[in-house]
Amino acid sequence: MRDLSQLPDLELALIQSELDWHDAAANRARFGPLLEQARGADLVVLPEMFSTGFSMHSAELAEPEDGPTTAWLREQAQRIGAVVTGSLIIQAADGSYRNRLLWARPDGSLARYDKRHLFRMAGEHKHYSTGEEQVLLEVKGWQVRPLICYDLRFPVWSRDPHDTDLLLYTANWPGARRHHWNRLLPARAIENLCYVAAVNRIGSDGNGHPYSGDSQVLDFQGESLLAPGDAAGVFRVRLSAAELAAYRQRFPAYLDADGFSLD
Repeated sequence: MRDLSQLPDLELALIQSELDWHDAAANRARFGPLLEQARGADLVVLPEMFSTGFSMHSAELAEPEDGPTTAWLREQAQRIGAVVTGSLIIQAADGSYRNRLLWARPDGSLARYDKRHLFRMAGEHKHYSTGEEQVLLEVKGWQVRPLICYDLRFPVWSRDPHDTDLLLYTANWPGARRHHWNRLLPARAIENLCYVAAVNRIGSDGNGHPYSGDSQVLDFQGESLLAPGDAAGVFRVRLSAAELAAYRQRFPAYLDADGFSLD
């Protein structure tokens, strides 16, 4: 693994909030002031489908790749001088519908990740096309790998073949299965020897499903660094590259990891 000891700390801001059902304009208005509170962070994370809630109405709600929420994300990243990320419903250039995480940088550029594992119990696989590629993104020299909600259940896809420093999950994870969320996240941190940050929503959606929040940040040993429970707000934490580097040096389990490839 590369030497992390000279990297600066990374300031994260996680925004845990209710969402307005099927109302992108209202959600943009909701998150604008919260993003202002996150000013000074390097990376700000919004929930999955933050503009609509977790909906199967893809054809009705999808925005084009250059749509208003994409433009808004770019504007917010430039305004507060931070990477701003979260997923929304996009109609791709090929006509397919995607649960797509957008990664808006302060310089106006964008990266993206399309959700790999579609939640069949809600019929997501019938309304969206699956993503095919893992993505590794950079902030201040840190290597960050974004994933979306149901991806958390699949350790091979979450497994680190890329020297990841931070695994990032954005989600609409229902309260009925909160104990799964709270057990799987530490496991991903421990097995990948990296930090994990996860952002969930609170409140209830238009289908009546309640969400318990439980957004959190964990260190490389699965220890909690931030856990706001079901509170609404902007929650900040600073991650130390030096501490991560020192732990990997003391406990280099990655050297004994099995090789694998993904289809």
